Amino acid sequence: MKKINILAASIVLLSVSLNAGAQIKLSDIFKKVTGKQATTTGTSATGTPSTLEIGQGIKEALQIGVSAGADRLSVKDGFLGNLAVKILMPPEAQKVEKTLRGIGLNKLCDNVIVSLNRAAEDAATEAKPIFISAIKQMTLTDATNILLGNNNAATEYFKRVTTSQLMEKFSPIVSTSLSKVNATKYYSDLTTQYNRLPLVKPVNTNLTEYVTQKAIDGLFIEVAKEELKIRGNLSSRSTTLLQKVFGYADKKKI
Repeated sequence: MKKINILAASIVLLSVSLNAGAQIKLSDIFKKVTGKQATTTGTSATGTPSTLEIGQGIKEALQIGVSAGADRLSVKDGFLGNLAVKILMPPEAQKVEKTLRGIGLNKLCDNVIVSLNRAAEDAATEAKPIFISAIKQMTLTDATNILLGNNNAATEYFKRVTTSQLMEKFSPIVSTSLSKVNATKYYSDLTTQYNRLPLVKPVNTNLTEYVTQKAIDGLFIEVAKEELKIRGNLSSRSTTLLQKVFGYADKKKI
């Protein structure tokens, strides 16, 4: 209480001194009264970032985002338990599923869906290194365009530079995984049962191609979520650099 009174009295004296033309800083009075140096918060996270800082900030943010997205999908139920990316029957087989469920073959249909998602979860473990490589190769111009671009600018960048690599990398993994988790067998059983029905059009699907594409689509959905999070959620900007870079972007877009 005594310190507060002294500080209040000092502020009054400051007011008088300023009126008299004296050059006294409030921070000096604060230091004299409290014995502590007055500080300002957030100053290191403000101002216009350099081009180098923008590049570093974008790369840091994207590395955090793609790692989180890939990690979520590469665990058990990463696809199966996520309604946004869960892999369902191929479009041409959805009529098959409906017909077979209608005659009580629910278990067969469920086995197919579970196995398709397990194959995608296996493949997702290989995504992170591909994304990280794309980040490292990013130019300062790429980084600036992403920072000041649309809310999905980073996701679009990844689609452009990683899709072919992901397809090439995922395809053999998905193919092996489909066999490992019996997806190929389950799907063959399902289509065989359906194709035996009278007056139906036989269904044939390239499961590897279908699941590979769906796995990649799911990855980009998760990357887009992470991108939106760091652009729109201040608490996701966990370092001074991220606060400065994305704070600058916020101001530019006003």
